[in-house]
Amino acid sequence: MSDINTISPHLKKRRRAEWLFRAYGLAAIIFCFLAVAVLFTSIISKGYTAFRQTHITLPVNFDASIIDPDGTKNVDTLMAADYQQLVKKALLDKLQIKPEDKPTRKRAMDLLSHSADTELRDLIIANPAIIGKTQDVSLTASDNVDAVLKGTIDRTVPEADRQISDQQLAWIDQFSKDGKITKDFNTKLFTAGASSQPETAGLWVAILGSFYMMLTVILIAVPLGIAAAIYLEEFAPKNRITDFIEVNVNNLAAVPSIVFGLLGLAIFINGFGLPRSASLVGGLVLSLMTLPTIIIATRAALGSIPPSIKEAALGVGASKMQMIFHHALPLAVPGILTGTIIGLVRALGETAPLLMIGMVAFIVDPPKSILEPATALPIQIYMWATSAERGFSERTGAATIVLLLFSFVMNAGAIYLRRKFERRW
Repeated sequence: MSDINTISPHLKKRRRAEWLFRAYGLAAIIFCFLAVAVLFTSIISKGYTAFRQTHITLPVNFDASIIDPDGTKNVDTLMAADYQQLVKKALLDKLQIKPEDKPTRKRAMDLLSHSADTELRDLIIANPAIIGKTQDVSLTASDNVDAVLKGTIDRTVPEADRQISDQQLAWIDQFSKDGKITKDFNTKLFTAGASSQPETAGLWVAILGSFYMMLTVILIAVPLGIAAAIYLEEFAPKNRITDFIEVNVNNLAAVPSIVFGLLGLAIFINGFGLPRSASLVGGLVLSLMTLPTIIIATRAALGSIPPSIKEAALGVGASKMQMIFHHALPLAVPGILTGTIIGLVRALGETAPLLMIGMVAFIVDPPKSILEPATALPIQIYMWATSAERGFSERTGAATIVLLLFSFVMNAGAIYLRRKFERRW
């Protein structure tokens, strides 16, 4: 009886400790879940509005005397026409503003984006047959008009404290009443390049730049990393040299990414003379950064294969190469894919090394090759986040959503491929 009385307090203490440990674990999971939920809620709430853009529909008279006075429809002539004059006339006529009233005229023109004349030019280049006709055209509204309709600008604030006047608000209400203001899907977010105006800024250059860099990483880092891992795991003799290499590979995986940017600046740009801001240079830098991750993951996958499988292959007469490529490597594919895609996702979201090689350039036209200047999605997010204009804030959130979607797709692909090639022994 005394033994039971002696053991009972210890059992209660152990059970209480176990309960506390489980409670701490559950609390940690809940905290992590809430932190992720808050992060995603913040990003989505700030960025989802950028996927819609406000447009104002105006009846535009495509005056042939302004656009094509010679009647030749020559592309150079059409490109050089004064489309801003057509925009002004259409807007002033719609609002019944006299041309000599310069202050009112300026406030009216502030309703439209500065790219409105470019939109008319592109419309004419695509379809010269509308020259001489009057046609309703949906033109991009300015950032302030877009902000009013999205509720970012508070209409109840005194006129002196907001960036849009009472008269402009009255015009916006008039357009809304007439059904001439719409919020459409923002295609420019995915088709346009850099712009100083938020309403015309897009991600196309950044998406292309990231694609070219990821393609470079896949073609360089993946085969080199897998080949190096196979050699170190299966062929390299165990001596001080290989131990030194293994230690340095593990250390390189923990080196700050900006160090790889400095290395790329010194070797690829200053040493080899490759162009700054080129996707090729960015891809090479990210390849160096990704190599250690791929090597470590591949070695771990090869090392997890039971020795009996390798010994059985060698026992029936297979060569070392046949054992590796016919037996060991297929079984290691799930682990290799997981490590490789983790490395690629990390490379996709890197900013610091790309800043060091000059990929912060203001680039409007998309690159046609990996040697032309480009930027990347994380760099574009950084550039928009540091801009003062209100409209770039929502575009920062939208670009972050796009980057997270790419990362999600890549991780989902890794999970699918892992399950597809996974084998149990």
